[in-house]
Amino acid sequence: MESTGELVPFPLLNESNYRACTIPYRFASDNPKKPTPTELSWINLFLNSVTSFKKRAESDDTVPDAPARAEKFAQRYEEILEDLKKDPESHGGPPDCILLCQIREQVLRELGFRDIFKKVKDEENAKAITLFKDVVDLNDAIEDQTKRVQNLVRGIFAGNIFDLGSAQLAELFAKDGMSFQASCQNLVPRPWVIDDLDNFISKWGRKLWKKAVIFVDNSGADIILGILPFARELLRLGVQVVLAANDLPSINDVTYPELVNIITKLKDENGKLVGVDTSNLFIANSGNDLPVIDLTRISQELAYLASDADLVIMEGMGRGIETNLYAQFKCDSLKIGMVKHLEVAQFLGGRLYDCVFKYNEFSG
Repeated sequence: MESTGELVPFPLLNESNYRACTIPYRFASDNPKKPTPTELSWINLFLNSVTSFKKRAESDDTVPDAPARAEKFAQRYEEILEDLKKDPESHGGPPDCILLCQIREQVLRELGFRDIFKKVKDEENAKAITLFKDVVDLNDAIEDQTKRVQNLVRGIFAGNIFDLGSAQLAELFAKDGMSFQASCQNLVPRPWVIDDLDNFISKWGRKLWKKAVIFVDNSGADIILGILPFARELLRLGVQVVLAANDLPSINDVTYPELVNIITKLKDENGKLVGVDTSNLFIANSGNDLPVIDLTRISQELAYLASDADLVIMEGMGRGIETNLYAQFKCDSLKIGMVKHLEVAQFLGGRLYDCVFKYNEFSG
């Protein structure tokens, strides 16, 4: 079911100086009627993705006259983006990654498109479910704790490559798909552009957390072969885990109902995930409907479940890098994701497909 009720701030967020957008698109000294170079760069990034979104919309057989409506979507969204180039204050601007995503989703929904990536999400979820036990067994076979955590983290990065919001990755995926194991092996070498993995593993070995909240990202390999083996390891060690998923569909992000269905399929007849008890696993509707997230607007359900957590994990480029990379929390936090836009790589001083692993230990 869709989240109901008023959206509230995430209770563990330190709201002082919080900005949902990581990259500054403009400054107070900029001309409000003239787009900044950063705004133009991001508007063009979203313009370049219109073709892949139009193709997905055209093939949505749940929508009558899908090809004609897909054409209207492309025309309308491109017109809005061109308007923002001329006047950044039009259409609720000035633009940032949240507004550009909001407008795209709004245009799709107004034309009757609710979930244009549904088919590919279902296909990738089904494929990843068949591989889940093999991935978990490989992790379980690693006796050294440090190496096991490293392997689980590499799995999160490998899974996070499945992102149809990136035009280049969408094109690559449509061409020949991507192998999870190959992705694990082909990650850019450490040190990554932000690399606090050693500090995180040190904390892991010294004192485990009691409750972790993970804001999850994409369907398929990302959630099933990346996040869930990591969450299962936390469960195995006695940590309560809350997985927070989107309320409504956006790109190929996993939604709350989809995640509930995935977990149900992965559990055995005793309710276990490959031998690990799941009584401490909770699935929450985040109240979000975008591939990025403003943590001042989450569901009351998630706020309640998260209030006593001591570790917050923001996973994926949208939630953990493009928004919330510098967000501060009243507990330990981890931002983890792959850099899949050149604009983000340039801002961070890293490489395209570089990895971000930003761990902050709360000092109280």
